[in-house]
Amino acid sequence: MVGTGGPVATFSVWDYVVFAGTILVSAGIGLFQAIRGRKETSSAEFLLGGRQMTAIPVAMSLTASFMSGITVIGTPAEAYNFGSAFWLFGFAYAIMSTVTAEVFVPFFYRQGITSAYEYLERRFNRLIRIIGTSMYIAQTILYTGLVIYAPALALNQITELDLWGVLVATGAVCIIYCTLGGLKAVIWTDVMQMVTMLAGFVAVIARGAVLQGGLTTIWEDAREGGRLDAFDFDPDPLKRHTFWTILIGGTVMWTSIYAINQSQVQRFISCKTLGHAKMSLYLNMVGLWLTVSLAVFSGLTMYSIYKNCDPLTNDDVKSSDQLLPYLVMDILADYPGIPGLFVAAAYSGTLSTVSSSINALVAVTVEDFIYPVCKNLTQRQTTIMNMGLSVLFGALCIGMAGVASAMGSVLQAALSIFGMISGPLLGLYLLGMFFRTANSIGGLSGMIIGLALTLWVGIGGQLYPPTSDKTNPLEVKTTGCYNSTSQDFTTPAPVTLTTQAEFRPALADSWYSLSYLYFSLLGVLTTIAAGLLVSSMTGGCKQENLSSDLFVQKSDLIIFNCGKSKSVDFTEKDPLDFYMFDEMSSTNKLNVHAEKMTRF
Repeated sequence: MVGTGGPVATFSVWDYVVFAGTILVSAGIGLFQAIRGRKETSSAEFLLGGRQMTAIPVAMSLTASFMSGITVIGTPAEAYNFGSAFWLFGFAYAIMSTVTAEVFVPFFYRQGITSAYEYLERRFNRLIRIIGTSMYIAQTILYTGLVIYAPALALNQITELDLWGVLVATGAVCIIYCTLGGLKAVIWTDVMQMVTMLAGFVAVIARGAVLQGGLTTIWEDAREGGRLDAFDFDPDPLKRHTFWTILIGGTVMWTSIYAINQSQVQRFISCKTLGHAKMSLYLNMVGLWLTVSLAVFSGLTMYSIYKNCDPLTNDDVKSSDQLLPYLVMDILADYPGIPGLFVAAAYSGTLSTVSSSINALVAVTVEDFIYPVCKNLTQRQTTIMNMGLSVLFGALCIGMAGVASAMGSVLQAALSIFGMISGPLLGLYLLGMFFRTANSIGGLSGMIIGLALTLWVGIGGQLYPPTSDKTNPLEVKTTGCYNSTSQDFTTPAPVTLTTQAEFRPALADSWYSLSYLYFSLLGVLTTIAAGLLVSSMTGGCKQENLSSDLFVQKSDLIIFNCGKSKSVDFTEKDPLDFYMFDEMSSTNKLNVHAEKMTRF
């Protein structure tokens, strides 16, 4: 009987057919883009889609890239255990999208760069650029390993496929279409995968509504179980999720993900006009709202079904990240192909994120490490190098999945990674973009201090996770389990972080208990404050030749400034296209870009 615990069915033949079909379509898009663009093998075409992408596919790609398999699996489990507070991220998404679209998109778009970290060399020096790129590469490989591990764990839960076999297969498929099709293949595959992700959520909610007697019943069950008490205005920064931690910390964290992360920057600068680039962010905001709403409501549906028999407490699953796959097989096994659609949804999110990461890693490696040393590469050598790097980074991400398996709850672990590393990087960019007095010594010092603090609190929180009074897990029951040995008790939902150590140091219940959403804010504020202080102590910025183009300008802040922001045609045919692989220095590139912009 549904919702009473115990073993559930596994994949049928039709489920495997649907799942395999999704994977083949993804690989097929890569092959199609490779064949279609076989005469356009330039690095600009491979890494930036020729800068001819439009708003809608880029928006869906932006959404799919970070609404990954972790979202498909982790967010419903979050809503099941902790309630609907995660939905408040919708406010953070709105602020983040506006700030990114109206400040960072115009700024990066007129820079005409391929790597987002090229700006750090122009503003500060090459050492800071190399460090920033290295931080991004380390963060992305670790995060991508976690992304690969999450759906593989789900697939292992409801099929008989080997866990590591699934991990390798995931990386292999991504490597194929990233290597063959470049950014265009990644973006158009993301479109298909985004649709599949949403379809998976809809299938779960629709079937749950039928079983529970309608959406109203699900809503009432969630209310009675305390799952709708989302607005907690407690200002305590140690509490995991409150209105303030999500609004303030969540906004800064997601801004660090979208505004300066190479995977995202690479997408909006691939748009053919600034208008398309901005619009892609606003459409992405709507996509984020839709995705997180469906994910949270899937979690509430899961609670309604299991309100009297928690599968985790009843030992039907081993971790909270397996709750949704268990639910799928419990309620959808009678519909051949539908469980396969759900797994395809989780898998699609993974393919999207992994492919985006691989493409971005190739871009920054080529632009920041290889090209400055090897400037005379032929077109054929560049193409082979791009493809070889795609294979290399795909293999590294697969290997990192083993490390990710030890990081506890996939959703919080993923966001913590971005908070610890992207926060100081965002602070460095803001320091350079808004403060003319900041110099390279201050920028480097601020970034190091900010990174040290975020790693300290982040790693400490992983080793000594906060207690339940800070995480606020909600109650679950096993009184309705068919095979339960204890029919009369209620227990708090298990905290899905890491097992708490027996010994807890003095900082465990204070510093290490800081909400993971504040990691980015801590990194940003520390980097800016320390950077300005050190800059003032070392004489400030004495580089008189710094162009005003390196700072945020008034024109960047005018919403949809169509009259002043004409589209710039970035193509290989234009001899002033400075971001291509040529022998010009960064300074000359900047001067040429300024000359090019005067045409408009």
